[in-house]
Amino acid sequence: MEISPDITTYWTYGPFKLNATIVYTWLTMALLVGVSWLVTRNLTSDEQLTRGQNLLEVLVQALYDQIGEISQQRPERYLPFIGTLFIFIATSNLLAIVPGYRPPTGSLSTTTALALCVFIAVPLYGVSHLGWKTYLKQYTRPTPIMLPFNIIGELSRTLALAVRLFGNVMSGSMIVAVLIAIAPLFFPIVMQLFGLVTGLIQAYIFAVLAMVYIASATQVQGETRPLPDDTNP
Repeated sequence: MEISPDITTYWTYGPFKLNATIVYTWLTMALLVGVSWLVTRNLTSDEQLTRGQNLLEVLVQALYDQIGEISQQRPERYLPFIGTLFIFIATSNLLAIVPGYRPPTGSLSTTTALALCVFIAVPLYGVSHLGWKTYLKQYTRPTPIMLPFNIIGELSRTLALAVRLFGNVMSGSMIVAVLIAIAPLFFPIVMQLFGLVTGLIQAYIFAVLAMVYIASATQVQGETRPLPDDTNP
């Protein structure tokens, strides 16, 4: 039983390897780019909207509302990053029902890369919102003795993000494989339907945790500074 798509290698040239994780990651990204182009090429503000635009607006509005509720700030600045995380993870997990598809989120290297994106985004948003001095002072609160502990906390939660997503996706694949061996006709269908739900839940949890970390980086002593209105001069 293959636990991770990293194990499957399609091409090797010296130290370079093309494994299933890389292949299916790029296939997922290509699919998202293609679908995005098809949905957005004929956007309109008329009352009669296409099904694609309706679905797109519902998804964007749902993400917009969730980000606003979690951060208590203007969501525009966070929507592209958080939305991309959610859509990529959700698509990767949902495509697992396609025969032969290996979800890249079942690889620890992919989940680590996603967690590192969050790890880098947190200080970037924090510094851009609060400034260098105010943001860095948060690591020394309530006393400078907390500095190493706060740094360890930043690193540990990044590791937790990666391991949580990898563990859930990998364990789901293993359970399906075991049930196929026990009852190859009934259980796989049930587990695939269950996998659709859990895949969306895992994407939602990852995006919510990322937004929580970013929102905490833009707060000072529990108070959130509202973002400026970018639409006004």
